[in-house]
Amino acid sequence: MTGVSRPGKQSELRAVLNKFRGATMAIILLSSALNILALTSSIYLLLIYDRVLTSGSIQTLVSLFLMIAFLFIFQGLFEILRSNLLAMLGHSFDRKIATRVQKLEMELAVTNKDTALPMRDLDQIRGFMAGPGPSAMIDLPWILFFLIILFLLHPLLGLTTLVGAIVMGILTWTNDKRSVEKVTRLTEISRERAAVAQRFRRNAETIKGLGISKRVNHLIAAKHDEYVTAQSDLSRQTSFFGTLSKVFRIFLQSAVLTVGAVIVLNGQATGGIIFASAILAGRALAPVDQAIANWRNFVGARQGWHRLNALLAENPDEQSMSVELAAPHESISAERIMIAPPGSQRIAVAEAQFKLRAGDAAAIVGPSGSGKSSLVRGLVNVWPLARGAVRLDGAELEQWDPDRLGEFYGYVPQEIELFSGTVAENIARFEPDAPSGLVTAAAKQAGLHDLILHLPEGYETQVGEGGTVLSTGQRQRVALARALYRDPFIVILDEPDSNLDPEGEAALIEAINNVRERNGIVIIVTHRMPLLKHTNIVMVMNQGKQTAFGPRDQILDALNKQRENSASAKTDTVQSGLKVVSGKDR
Repeated sequence: MTGVSRPGKQSELRAVLNKFRGATMAIILLSSALNILALTSSIYLLLIYDRVLTSGSIQTLVSLFLMIAFLFIFQGLFEILRSNLLAMLGHSFDRKIATRVQKLEMELAVTNKDTALPMRDLDQIRGFMAGPGPSAMIDLPWILFFLIILFLLHPLLGLTTLVGAIVMGILTWTNDKRSVEKVTRLTEISRERAAVAQRFRRNAETIKGLGISKRVNHLIAAKHDEYVTAQSDLSRQTSFFGTLSKVFRIFLQSAVLTVGAVIVLNGQATGGIIFASAILAGRALAPVDQAIANWRNFVGARQGWHRLNALLAENPDEQSMSVELAAPHESISAERIMIAPPGSQRIAVAEAQFKLRAGDAAAIVGPSGSGKSSLVRGLVNVWPLARGAVRLDGAELEQWDPDRLGEFYGYVPQEIELFSGTVAENIARFEPDAPSGLVTAAAKQAGLHDLILHLPEGYETQVGEGGTVLSTGQRQRVALARALYRDPFIVILDEPDSNLDPEGEAALIEAINNVRERNGIVIIVTHRMPLLKHTNIVMVMNQGKQTAFGPRDQILDALNKQRENSASAKTDTVQSGLKVVSGKDR
């Protein structure tokens, strides 16, 4: 479900961040204390030159040293505390929003959109928040504080440092302007590289079988080289501006020393001013230096923040229903539904309309590409409807909580995908502490129990990523057991017998009959007569349209007559053609 955020409405990320105002204020207060404590070295030098050296008092020197040591201990403790608070803030922010972002990724995966960016954007945001970048940004306004002190010491010292701050500001601005485009390009190439690698990895068996590994590796290497080149380009720029900033800051300290020496030579200040002002000038511009060093992370986090905010606004979170409807047990109906593949304007299913009641088993038949799989994806709420409504016991699917809605469905898609874990976990849909009795019951309904017992570790056997440990037929039967887990009201099977042996087909037929006997509803996409015999309703799809729907025998008789008429017409045409040819020959 998509939507647009209302004008003036607070963004979702900002709302989450606002929950940590206390931690944010603590970080700001610690930063204030740290910047004030940064005066320690300058004051110490000033007192050494103007008090200790002139008085020659060892007692004064020791007292000052102990006081300074005490202040440095506090400065170190505050710095550690601030770093820990930033790390905790990044971690807590991630925990508050990660589930929402993961859910968003699942929604984007269904709509065939890029699913790599949301979590990667969150990683960039969390990484920046927990790193030294925020400290540098918080310290930037304190440049003004140090400039005021330098102006108080002497206007020339303040003016020299101000000029240096302006130059550093220009460097930062230039770095930002040049970094934005490079970071955007690097992010895009990184996404493409990950997508290419994932696509080829998913088809590794086919690639090896066709003997095209070298060609594929060449394509992957080319994309990787493009990524490394873009990364090196960005690193060179960051390194260039970072080095330029550091060298200039050191030069500025020398310039301030020179100005301080001139002031002392003119008798306008004491000797301690020379070194104290140089340290103050260096401390004043240190945040700029740190900001440039962390600018790449800042730009990445800023772009990630904007992208993630936009995605969250376009895909608002489903609100929990205030009234929870009872589990459906009567019917499923489609009301003039239209379905288009996500991200496409092509209508795959147009104006489908029917109603099935408890105990029905409907077979959806039709030629390849007629919209059968698209229809069941709409029924199971995998693909959004372009128009119309699917209802369970009269209630539209939107009236159900999405997670609870899944409890009412059992679904075996055309392409079977098991998840890394045990056989039991896959059957139980990874339900925590799933009752063993329900897991074995589902396996028995799918005729899978005895087969599982002969696996190396029984129900605890790891299936591997994508179920690669199991054969294709075994994966299909595990998927059937998963669909039957907890006896869902509606079981939708998309060509469930495509990889089954006779024993598996018998188990599938028994499972269909069991669902009907317990007053569930079965919807099967199939071309095979053995399954059609165990249905009572047939729907015919052709070119995305529902061309027939009704009792099985009635629809099959009509289809047979249609074929006979078509065959008769072709025979007449051929015979007519033969007569024409015979006439010409004579």
